[in-house]
Amino acid sequence: MNQIRIATRKSRLALWQSEHVADKLRKVHPSLEVELLPMSTRGDEVLDRSLAEIGGKGLFLKELEKALLDNSADIAVHSLKDVPAQSPDGLMLAAVLPRAGWADLWLSRDGSLPDEMPAGSRVGTSSLRRQSQLLRRFPELQVEPVRGNVETRLEKMRSGQVAAVILAAAGIDRLGITVDHRSELLPPDFLPAPGQGVIVIQCREDDHVTRERVRPLHCAQTGAQVEAERGVVAELGGDCRMPLAALAEIEQGRLRLRARLASPDGRDCLDVDIEGPLESAGLLGNRAGRELLDQGGMRILSQL
Repeated sequence: MNQIRIATRKSRLALWQSEHVADKLRKVHPSLEVELLPMSTRGDEVLDRSLAEIGGKGLFLKELEKALLDNSADIAVHSLKDVPAQSPDGLMLAAVLPRAGWADLWLSRDGSLPDEMPAGSRVGTSSLRRQSQLLRRFPELQVEPVRGNVETRLEKMRSGQVAAVILAAAGIDRLGITVDHRSELLPPDFLPAPGQGVIVIQCREDDHVTRERVRPLHCAQTGAQVEAERGVVAELGGDCRMPLAALAEIEQGRLRLRARLASPDGRDCLDVDIEGPLESAGLLGNRAGRELLDQGGMRILSQL
């Protein structure tokens, strides 16, 4: 059958990402019929509790993965930062698209930057990674959990529920949102989530036709970067809920990997900065994870 069915979440960003993949597939396979199957996930529906409380970012994937496993969809499109290190039996990550910007964006209601905020100012984020890095540098600020799509979180800042929010810059760019408040990319030492800024295609392992169809969309350079970043996650237990940051960059043909594990309050912070050959990306990630554990990473993980 010359058709491919894409399971996707219903949020505007998820639909944009799935349409982006659909457009690329149509260009590579002009006669291919591409259909989007929007679905609601538990992660989208339960907004009154943090992701850590209800089971982590994997809750954005469950319904989509079920659709793949029961053959009611052929591929699922995800933000890679939401995907646990280990895929369910029978599924695989078949292609990663070229990475967009990986940085986090700071937006405040009155235009203040983090170092200009009054003590006690509330900053909206439900990410332990963002929380730990923010409080590490600005312990006088207060973090307020905010859930929901990009527009929902922006509205909480505009309405004054929080004084500022931290969002992935790639999501703002992809949605074409014009930010009417002062915004600033957080500095390069504010490390992203593993896989941040990357769109990934998931499919069944035994669906070789679909695997061949999506293969032209795969970016080998991005693949090496995220293999290293996700290698850190795998070594530490594969849990998307942990306050872990990782960024792999290619410099002069070699891979440089920075990883950070910090307590939610930012007071206990472990860093690793290593490099190695591109072809050993996964092993480099595993090594970075072991180094974090050797520095005392279990001390932080045991508190979560």
